[in-house]
Order: sequence, then C-alpha cells, then structure tokens
Amino acid sequence: MSAAMPKPISRRRRSSGVVVPSKAKWHQRLVAYVIYAALRGVSGSLRCEWQDESGLHHGNAEPAIYCIWHNRLTLSMRIYFDFVRVRKTSTGLAAMVSASKDGALLARILEDFGVQPVRGSSSRRGPQALLELTSWAERGYDLAITPDGPRGPCYVVQDGVMSLAQVTGLPIVPVSCDLRSKMRLKSWDRFQIPIPFAKCVVRFGKPVRVPREASDEQRETLRVELEQRLRSLTTD
Repeated sequence: MSAAMPKPISRRRRSSGVVVPSKAKWHQRLVAYVIYAALRGVSGSLRCEWQDESGLHHGNAEPAIYCIWHNRLTLSMRIYFDFVRVRKTSTGLAAMVSASKDGALLARILEDFGVQPVRGSSSRRGPQALLELTSWAERGYDLAITPDGPRGPCYVVQDGVMSLAQVTGLPIVPVSCDLRSKMRLKSWDRFQIPIPFAKCVVRFGKPVRVPREASDEQRETLRVELEQRLRSLTTD
C-alpha cells in the first residue's frame, strides 16, 4: 500500500474524520442525464429472456440484496424495473455507489432512475454506507451491490455483501445476464455495453442467506458459494 496522501479532489473529510462523498458538478449532472436517456433507449430495445430460480418474485415477497457483476451495470435498471418491480411489492431500491468523484456521476444517474444511491465501498466510507443501507432495508427497500466493484478483481465476490446480508438478514440474490451482441471496454472488468435490439438472457440464481450469528469461517464458505453461483450464471 502506498504511503502517499490521497488526492483532495477525490473526496472531502469533515473535521470529525467522516468522509463526505463527492457531489456531482453541473456538467456531471448534464452528462448523467444524457447517459440516463441513452440507457433507457438502448436497454428498452433489448429482447430479454428471463430465467428465475430465486423464488422471491411474487406479491409481498421480502426485500432482497441483488448482486450483479460490475461489468453488467448497464442492464441493472432494466432488470430491476422491468422484472423485479412488476412481480413483487417493493418500497424502492437503494444501491451502493463509490464515494469517489467518478461515483458522483453514477449516483446522479441512479437518482434519475428514481434509485436511492448510498455512497461507499470497501476502501472508502464502508461502515457509514453499511449503516445507511441497513436503514433503507428497514424501510422495506431492496438493496443492490456490485460484489466485485468498484476496483475488482473481476468476478471475485468481496466480503462487503456478506456483512450487509448478515446485518440486515436479507437474502442475497445472484443476478447475471448474457448479451448476445455487445461492446466491451478495455477496463479492469471488460465493461459491457449492449448493442441496440440485442438478445439478452437474464438469470436470477438461488438466494444465499448469511445467519446473523455466522462465524468468520461460515461467512467465507457462503462467500465462496455466492461467487460460484454468480459465475455459474455468467457466460462471456
């Protein structure tokens, strides 16, 4: 780990030591709306096939924590609003977003979709974000998290989602999708951008539950199980 001080533009810190997430500037809000409109148009044109093994999408089913790989974020809103929300009662969706300056753009996009962003990650503002997500869960919100984000390694589940499930008592639903036509960026996760009118197969796996009294060994076993289930749903 480098001993260099973090850049001051990436985040702000109150005198109390609490990290204050970066807020979107006016130009980021403009860019966010353009991206929001593009996502609505492109994702709405996709021909989706739904495969659901979760057993949680019916009527008054309990809230859940939805896990999707970071490189499939572009489809997350289509998946949630066009499948989950039309099949079960939900107060809303809260999603974890990085507290960095780049995360401010994504947070604004989520707000345009009507999603509550919660700023934090494993390296920045993690404990505060966990408390905030727990609060939203208590209000009946579904939660969303990219278990390998925001910096990877790709397709490796980090421990944060296990802590969230243990504290809230909510089931973790693994979600993945297979885009038949897509572009892939040269990023750490080979981020996927769908081609309009492409076919997409969306898969919901069986939930993973973390008991509140789970030991570190049990958590690790369940973490590996969740990672395996997500990978089994994923084809690249």
